[in-house]
Amino acid sequence: MPSIRVERVRELLKRELGEIIRRELPLSKAGMIIVNDVDVTKDLQLATVYAGVIGTAQQRKDAISLLEQHRKHIQCMVGRAVVLRYTPQLRFVLDDSIERGNRVLKILEELEAPPSTHENSPKDH
Repeated sequence: MPSIRVERVRELLKRELGEIIRRELPLSKAGMIIVNDVDVTKDLQLATVYAGVIGTAQQRKDAISLLEQHRKHIQCMVGRAVVLRYTPQLRFVLDDSIERGNRVLKILEELEAPPSTHENSPKDH
């Protein structure tokens, strides 16, 4: 179980990264990038950022490469905003959990929907 300090750093990084990414990266290139979660190692040296993307399929493909291109700049800005002994090295991972959740909800809605009347009506001969 992570310590209280690690949890606080996680939440702080998540909030700051979301704000930095929203300000610094253009919507036209990568769609809307949302920081879903941040996982930090116990020594606070490495942070894995789980980012979701709202946009076209091409924007989803481009989002992680765009984040990786700007990783050092984003990391520098995080270092200024979050005062820690060491700024964690950022690693970005595409998180498609929202899309998977939406797909599951759609399937559940289809299962709960009443069957159409023309499929189950007996055929007269």
